[in-house]
This record gives sequence, C-alpha cells and structure tokens, in this order.
Amino acid sequence: MISANAAMNELLEYQRQTEALSSVAERLVWDQETVMPRGATEQRAEETAAMEAMLHERRTDPRIGEWLDIAVPQSPSEERILALIARDYARAGAVPAQLATEIARQTSLGQGIWAAARANEAPEDFMPLLDQILSLKQDEAHALVAAGFGNGDPYDALLDDYEPGATQSQIAGLFETMRPRLVALREAVLDADGQPEPLRGRFAQEAQLRLARACATGFGYDWTRGRMDIAVHPFSSGRWQDSRITTRIVEADPFNCIYSTIHEVGHSSYEQGIDQDHAFTPLGRGVSMGVHESQSRIYENQLGRSRAFTGWLHARMGDMVGGLSIADADEFYRTVNRVTPGYIRTEADEVQYNLHILMRFDLERELIAGRLSTDDLEEAWNARFLRDFGVAVDKPSNGVLQDVHWSVGLFGYFPTYALGNVYAGALHRALRAAVPDLDDSLEDGDATPAAEWLRENVHRHGALFEPGELIESAVGGPVTPEPLLAYLEEKFGAIYDL
Repeated sequence: MISANAAMNELLEYQRQTEALSSVAERLVWDQETVMPRGATEQRAEETAAMEAMLHERRTDPRIGEWLDIAVPQSPSEERILALIARDYARAGAVPAQLATEIARQTSLGQGIWAAARANEAPEDFMPLLDQILSLKQDEAHALVAAGFGNGDPYDALLDDYEPGATQSQIAGLFETMRPRLVALREAVLDADGQPEPLRGRFAQEAQLRLARACATGFGYDWTRGRMDIAVHPFSSGRWQDSRITTRIVEADPFNCIYSTIHEVGHSSYEQGIDQDHAFTPLGRGVSMGVHESQSRIYENQLGRSRAFTGWLHARMGDMVGGLSIADADEFYRTVNRVTPGYIRTEADEVQYNLHILMRFDLERELIAGRLSTDDLEEAWNARFLRDFGVAVDKPSNGVLQDVHWSVGLFGYFPTYALGNVYAGALHRALRAAVPDLDDSLEDGDATPAAEWLRENVHRHGALFEPGELIESAVGGPVTPEPLLAYLEEKFGAIYDL
C-alpha cells in the first residue's frame, strides 16, 4: 500500500491532467459558438462526445477512490480539494458512461440546430432534438437520484451541479419572497408619468466593439489573458491564463453589446482573479453559478448602470458616433435603466429580470418532472409570458427559442441567475460601505476599485469555500434578498419619481 503522502501527490497530479483536458474540452465549445464553420456541426458533436467519454473515464477511475481512502490532507485547502474530488467522483460514477457521452453528443448538435432554428423562426426544427436532450437529462437526473443526489428529487439533483446544496423548494421560497415587491415596483414604474425615451439611431458594429472594449478595460479585464468575439448568445469561457468573452451586435441597440460585454467581463474577471496556486485543481474555478452570476450582475447593473458610470458612457458614446438622440446625461441614465415589458431575458431591466427567471424555473421543473412535453412547450411559454408580462410573444426568437440553455442541456441553471442577483445585492451594499468614494472612479469609466474589492473578497478564493460561506464572509453576515429589493426600490423610485 502506498503512503498517505504518495496517495495525495498521485491524486493531485492525476486531477491536474483531468483539469487540463477539461479546459481543452471547454475550448471546443468556445470554438463551436464563435468561429467554427457552420458545416462542421456533426463532426464537432463526435469530437465533443469523444472528449466527454475520455473525461468520464478519468473521473470514474477506481484509483481515485483508492487515493481518497489513503490520502491525508496537510492543509485546509487540501482538505477542501479532497472533498470536491470526492463529490465529483461520486457524481460522475452515478452516470453511466454511455449516457454521459450521448448527452455530450446531442447537446453539441443541439447548439447548432437551436441557432439555425432561432434564425429561421422555426421551433419545429429544434423541438425533436430538444425532446431527445430532455429525455437524456431526465435519465441523468434519475441516475443521480438513485446514487443519493438531490434527496430523491430529479430536478434538485440537476440543480446541485450548478449550485451545490441548493434545492428547488429553497429557490421557490426565495422567489415567492421577492415576487410581490418586484411586481408592485414594476406596476408603479410602468404607471408613472414621464417615461424615459429610448435611444434612437443606428450604431455601426465597429463603433460598438470599440466601445465594448473600452468598457471591458474600464472594468479591469486583462486582455493579455483574454479576448472578445461575437456569438449568437453571449457567454464567457475558460479560466486562469485564458478566459474569453463574447458579445453580440444589434445596430439599433448598442446597449445590447455594451451590457452583454460588461456582464461577461464579470464572469471572466472572476476566473482571471482566482489565485494561481489553485490552477489545475478543483479550487481553480468559480464555486457555483450563483456566485458566478453575482459577479456578472453586479458588474452589469449596480456598477455599469449606475449614474456615475452612465455619465462617462454617455460622453464616450457621443464622441464615438458624433452625438446621441439623448443629449442630457441624466436623461441618458434614465434611458439606460428604462423599464419596458420586453421579450428578451438578457436585455431585461433590473426590475423585471427575476420575473423572466421565475418563468423559466417553473417551466423547466415541469419539463424534468414530465408534466410538460416539448410538444406543448411553446404554447406553455407564450401563455405564461402573456400572463406574467401582459404582452403576447410575437415570434419564437423572442419566446421559446431565445435562450441557448436547454439546447445544451443546462436544466437547473436558470435559477442561479436570480440567486446571483440576491448575492450581488448583498455584495453591492458591502462594497459601497468599503469603498465610499467609488463613484469618483466610475465617473471616469474606471470600475477597478470595485473589481479589486471583489477580487480580494470573492474571486481569489475560487472554490475554496461553499457558495453561501463565501458570500457571507464577503458581506459580513447572512445573505437575504433585502439589500437587492431595497436597492431596486430606491433606484427606480428615484428614476420614476415614485
């Protein structure tokens, strides 16, 4: 039998190789969504499936269990590493290799088919494959439940992969606490006199990309370890020395590009800010998607849509395009934060964003439980959207086809956006107390004092702590939705003179 020290060293070296291969697999996905030739979809599906088969084999290697039985941690970080490896080993072992490989293959196909169906306004081209993906994810969820994950609930077993320890009942309770105040605020805002004017005009792609790069730089994005590309649905990819962002261009709506970029910079800066000593270990990643979304949402909203930063943005945008339809900086701030019953989640204002998430959360729970079929999904989506937002969906790309998540199998991901907003609200209150002169920097387009505070209190730790433990440490106490709701009521009450 090998010694405890030898077992620890062998396990860490084995894990290092697995983490490196996982990064390579992630790069395949980035390539597919940015620069891969459109005709390569089927080939990429096979490549992705082959990578997943290899990774699944490594993650379920019996030697991991043997090393875990013998290894003795020499520090709190090693103790945490062993706990995370053990959790991943048990989770991977619960899912049959053939199922994991097929999920990888079908979700790789799914992204391309979804994008084409979205472009053609043709949900009928996508729903048959979505039905296959849903069936595979249901099989995965039941396999996880059989292994003890999710406390007997298939949806919770999937949710646990994105937000360890969270349950749908906890999330539902959180939503129900928030919903009445969000709905009341929305109704008051939409009934208010003097609604802000939209920004008018057309903004060339190159001008938008220059401005997006300036915003990313202002938020501390390290271009020596990142890059920006265009994608149908913006995302970030990678970690440590290679963390990339994407954005999208709508010539009539430059805010789409600007705030998508800032949002993804929040994600990517989290990965760039992790202590390099954690690289190629389970600690070298964001601890959960809720914490990840807290970083993207605080960058995008509390900082990027603040009066201080939008003042800089107004001047910079006006200089780049030779003047704006909104000439006054205060009015521009109101325009940036304009509340409208729009269709698109990623473009939703802060007041209504969580209502978009609540709708998706409820629908995907019904899908996983088998109470809603993909044949009825579009009708259910449209009916729910009309009920929640008072607007009829006009086309599939504004409805059931707008999000990429289900096409790539991310069932259980959506609620982490709202949880991220709650975390962001608590972090913002603590940040403002710690950096009281933050607006002085934001007025110059410089968000680095905020980024540095977040790097010190959140980013550098990676997955060293559990999600709730990390945020509670950063904010100095329990996390509740109150800071977020108070921030929204104060901000939009002032904008709309409520």
